[in-house]
Amino acid sequence: MNELISLDQQLLLFLNGLGNSTFDPFWLLVTGKWFWIPFYVILLYLVYKTVPRKKLIFVLIFIAIGITISDQLASVFKHGVERLRPCHDPLLIEKMRMVICGGKYGFYSAHASSSFFLVSFLTILIGKNYKYLPYILVFWACIVSYSRIYVGVHYPGDVAFGAAVGFLLGGVIANLTKKVLAKK
Repeated sequence: MNELISLDQQLLLFLNGLGNSTFDPFWLLVTGKWFWIPFYVILLYLVYKTVPRKKLIFVLIFIAIGITISDQLASVFKHGVERLRPCHDPLLIEKMRMVICGGKYGFYSAHASSSFFLVSFLTILIGKNYKYLPYILVFWACIVSYSRIYVGVHYPGDVAFGAAVGFLLGGVIANLTKKVLAKK
């Protein structure tokens, strides 16, 4: 386990060290909530265009439930595992670029989890209607996830675990949504 933690720390220092203060404002925007609102509006529009009107409210409810579960599950893990964020780790503070710092604990990344939830949920639900949507969603989720490493608030392992949880959760909830929609 210590080897895995050491590898995670080394990878963090490498990826975080690729940063430059010139690009910090960009990555702070990318990691922020408000920057992506136009993108979310476009995604909602695609859902609106694809899902029959009578079933749209169910899809929106399932998206809200999925994002909430994704976010709250990450919070449970953060307080259950209590792994310090890199920016709070005394062994790393002097070695890394710290752009911002969040709460005390960081395992696992809610940003990565929520982003990859949307990747799998929307790909399963409407991906076949939009040829490039799955690729765009994966690219977006990777950018959001990397931003968490760049700014120094998550280890790569936190991000990878969060992405896996979100992806699995999105698949489960998308398939549940499809079953509900088939009955309506």
